[in-house]
Amino acid sequence: MREIAFESIKAATASLAVESNLVLPRGIRAALDDAIAKEEGMPKNILEILAENANTAQALGIPICQDTGMAVIFAEIGQEVAITGGYFEDAIQEGIREGYKKGSLRNSIVRDPIDRVNTGDNTPAIIHARIVPGDRLKLVCAPKGFGSENMGAVKMLKPSDGIEGVMDFVVDTVAKADANPCPPIVVGVGVGGTMEKAALLSKEALLRDLGEHNKNPFWAGIEVALLKKINALGIGPAGLGGKTTALSVSIETHPTHIAGLPAAVSIGCHVTRHTEAVL
Repeated sequence: MREIAFESIKAATASLAVESNLVLPRGIRAALDDAIAKEEGMPKNILEILAENANTAQALGIPICQDTGMAVIFAEIGQEVAITGGYFEDAIQEGIREGYKKGSLRNSIVRDPIDRVNTGDNTPAIIHARIVPGDRLKLVCAPKGFGSENMGAVKMLKPSDGIEGVMDFVVDTVAKADANPCPPIVVGVGVGGTMEKAALLSKEALLRDLGEHNKNPFWAGIEVALLKKINALGIGPAGLGGKTTALSVSIETHPTHIAGLPAAVSIGCHVTRHTEAVL
């Protein structure tokens, strides 16, 4: 049994909270550069401004986007890990609280969906934790801005809708989103499981490195086909037209019930943020 201290988890979470809001993931920056090479006119200028914004944020140590998001933590806890000195979820929440204060990041969380009183420290974070083999603890921090989060969708398709129904749902969701999620976007798709599992899969899909496809050749092909269909919509950077509406489409799947075909779409803006640490 390997011991990991409460304070170590808290410190790692705080560091991830800051880093994820200041540094554009390498894969996204590379995809932006590729898109700049393909575009011209206004779309190209917009992409160049987005790239310059990312450079400036990192150089000055300020957020890439003013919406520093609701903190979402994905944790893989090795079954041979013993957490000492406190409760795991408290360490995460205290880390987010400390990181958002240290980084002077915007506090965007309200204590209740209706009374709308700000918690003042960007907690509570959303935590998705699972037990895995081994003696390590992996943390992924993925702050989610709500310009893009508000454009997500879940649909309980019928098995007879098939892959065509799934693809139509994804493209229709992006078309309805239009300029709201600050394109160029990253599209995460979850297919299978139950309603909540499909939604979680779609969020996890946003964590994949851009350019990395689903290991199943069939679904990898669907990712490529969906990216073409989405970019053919012509929404473009900032919604002002162009060839680049999406930088990537990632699909995650799970076995499901004989009577169902759950599907979900999570949309990330051009700063689809995530950083990780392994303790």
